[in-house]
Amino acid sequence: MTRRKNPYPGVSRVTDRHGKVRWRFRRKGFSCYLTGPYGSAEFRAAYEAAVDEVRTPASYSTAPHGSLAWLIEHYLRSPKHMNKSEATRRVLHRELDWLRSTAGDLPVACFRVRHIEALMAKKPGPAAANKVRKNLSMLFTYAIKQEVEGVTTNPARAADRMTEGEDGFHTWTEAEMARFLDHHGPGTKARLVFLLALNTGAARADLSRMTWGNIRGGKIAYKRGKTGVGGEYTILPELAEELARLPGDVLVLIHHGKGLPYKPETLGNWFKDQCKAAGLSHCSLHGIRKGQATRIVNEGGSPDEVMAYLAHKTNAEGATYTKKADRGRLADSGLSRLTGAPIVQPIGKVGQSTPKNGRKSK
Repeated sequence: MTRRKNPYPGVSRVTDRHGKVRWRFRRKGFSCYLTGPYGSAEFRAAYEAAVDEVRTPASYSTAPHGSLAWLIEHYLRSPKHMNKSEATRRVLHRELDWLRSTAGDLPVACFRVRHIEALMAKKPGPAAANKVRKNLSMLFTYAIKQEVEGVTTNPARAADRMTEGEDGFHTWTEAEMARFLDHHGPGTKARLVFLLALNTGAARADLSRMTWGNIRGGKIAYKRGKTGVGGEYTILPELAEELARLPGDVLVLIHHGKGLPYKPETLGNWFKDQCKAAGLSHCSLHGIRKGQATRIVNEGGSPDEVMAYLAHKTNAEGATYTKKADRGRLADSGLSRLTGAPIVQPIGKVGQSTPKNGRKSK
């Protein structure tokens, strides 16, 4: 009887210490577990990535075996990393490059909690320090799953997390939105970018990619690069006015030079300058998402509505944007119970300012 040829050379069936059946790839000293059911599309993609890694070992030759740099290089070529969105991979690659340049020659098997906290201390600010802790924890979890010699625990999990401010990026208020639009009048690129972000909740990476192809039948639709979740939004009147002013022969909605799109980072920096010009140096493009999500909550919007607006996968992801609004509403509700009368907070419209005499501007 002819023995059936293995369609995936180098792959063997193993049972881990928890009794779970897994598929392991071994070749030329490289070893990794493959994700997904045997023979599935996910499995085949993981297998091809592992084969490619063996075919191009030169990129690993500069890092000492078992060092942090060696682990980072293996992780960056892993199916787990390659399955992330392009935007996430780009940011993570930059963060891991810092770890590689700072402590890449250290052996991962010798890492202890004090080493994790020492690396965290090299970063300015608690948010950046916690990002170091998070990335190291991810790397050690990966090393444990790949059974890297000498790595049996994750020291980053035991490191103390630094206390961060709750608000993060500043959330735009109604007054700040009105001030920005008052300064950047109709027909300006700053106004177009602001209204696009306000209408769609899109992040800078998604805004920079928007074209006329995203607009159809009075709606604007896009798929968020970070989550892969699609969103569809009715174009509000103010945005419709700005879109009508754009030339139809340029495909990209937000562009510079000869119709060329911005890089996401460049767009964010450019918009920051427009905020400073309007006297809002503490505001940013990302804060528009938070401001609009907060307005939705203040108007009684449900978690599902916030999730849909932000193109998130779960309600939990939008919680960071609505904590402040929830606290404010609950506080007002509590006070109304004591006074017996409802507390009404006027919600103005974007682009409408209220002078000191209390009369709304026409």
